[in-house]
Amino acid sequence: MALHECEACTVYVFQPPPDRELERRIRGEYSEMPGLRLSAEQARRLWSLDSDTCSRVLDTLVGAGYLHRDPHGRYARTHAGY
Repeated sequence: MALHECEACTVYVFQPPPDRELERRIRGEYSEMPGLRLSAEQARRLWSLDSDTCSRVLDTLVGAGYLHRDPHGRYARTHAGY
């Protein structure tokens, strides 16, 4: 009879945070850096998001009046004083 040993392993599965958590995180970044202006592509890379998720969350924050898009299409905090 052969003895078979199995090593225990841990599998980590990346799950993107829910939109609410992303909104909180993005609000925090813009609060800490009020002059922050990001294109959609820069935001996507900064927060490691896919295009659809990034657009959805940024559009939600624009709709809530927290962010706006400047004339160059960059996302900036509304009433940041700049």
